[in-house]
Amino acid sequence: MLVPAKANSDALRLVCARALRGFADGAVSVVLPAYLMATGLSPFEVGAVATATLLGSAALTLAVGLVAHRLSARATLLATTLLMLGTGLGFAHVTAFWPLLAIAFVGTLNPSVGDVSIFLPIEQSLLASSAPAASRTALYARYNVAGALAAALGSLAAASPELLAKWTNLSQTAALRSVFFVYAAVAVAIGAFYLGLGKTADAAADREPRRPLARSRPVVLRLAALFTLDSFGGGFVVQSLLALWLFQRFDLSLTAVAQVFFVTSLLGALSQLVSPRLAARIGLIRTMVYTHVPANAFLVIAAFMPTAPLALAFLFLRMALSSMDVPARQAYVMSVVPPEERAAAASVTNVPRSLGAGLAPLVSGWMLAHSTFGWPLIVGGLLKIVYDLLLLARFRHHEPPQEATEAR
Repeated sequence: MLVPAKANSDALRLVCARALRGFADGAVSVVLPAYLMATGLSPFEVGAVATATLLGSAALTLAVGLVAHRLSARATLLATTLLMLGTGLGFAHVTAFWPLLAIAFVGTLNPSVGDVSIFLPIEQSLLASSAPAASRTALYARYNVAGALAAALGSLAAASPELLAKWTNLSQTAALRSVFFVYAAVAVAIGAFYLGLGKTADAAADREPRRPLARSRPVVLRLAALFTLDSFGGGFVVQSLLALWLFQRFDLSLTAVAQVFFVTSLLGALSQLVSPRLAARIGLIRTMVYTHVPANAFLVIAAFMPTAPLALAFLFLRMALSSMDVPARQAYVMSVVPPEERAAAASVTNVPRSLGAGLAPLVSGWMLAHSTFGWPLIVGGLLKIVYDLLLLARFRHHEPPQEATEAR
């Protein structure tokens, strides 16, 4: 089943929308560096565009999330699909660096395999209301798995421009550009799912003019600070920059890199199905940390591998563990805040995934412009391990007692 048995129909629509967005993000994140370099941009400029996408997403997500308790969720989501449509068309028609940088900042493009967009806090808030607490971790796992599996297919589909250029008279750049038209078309399909949401998506959670985090501000800010550190480390190895490293370090083709990210996305997706069972046994915080530390150690080791097969082996090991914390993290945040503050909490804790990660690709691109060695992997992995240890030290005794996690 796509959603747990006790979830309502809105949950299914949100999971389907997440899957469509995952497919589009998976394709674009692999194609983006190849497309930008084909238009004449340098590795540093590619990193700058990736940074702009993440920083812009952070700013917009925070702004919307803090007033989401007074807005219609449906209207907000539909407006965001229009922005996604414009982003795809903008990248398809603009090739100059500075205009691309502006479109990247105000748009919804995602250079990483995970979801770091304005869609996320609104969808997470609606999901929390569409299933009982006991099914919440399982529902977030299905939501993330649907997105990750679709992202795996999108990564695989990123090889299609090479085939299209080979079988037609299109240039390589024109074939790569076609992916952004597909991205725009996906926005229309996602909008159709949002139109079908129930009446609760039209009602604001709280129309009174109050502070968005009146009761949960301390815990949310502490979590947000830690997530910023994790995201800053992850920003060194967002999928677009990791693809660039594989292009440069091992001279892999776009088709080969697309296949690599298909496998990594598949591993990351399937591993999340284990998360609810593990959380039921050892708790949400320990699930997050005990799976994340070895994953980040594998990332650091991959940087030292002298051949592509060895480097890919450790990247695969990393992805088999690195996403298991995602549904546990989402369920934990939703369980420690009251319902009317969930959208704001999701926004404030998810924004660091864009803000923290947004600063790192620029540095990562600079590193790759000067060396093909895996310095971004080392720096990113070590920063994320520090985050894991700090999270365990601060929150291991703060498991929500009401959370009885279902694995079904």
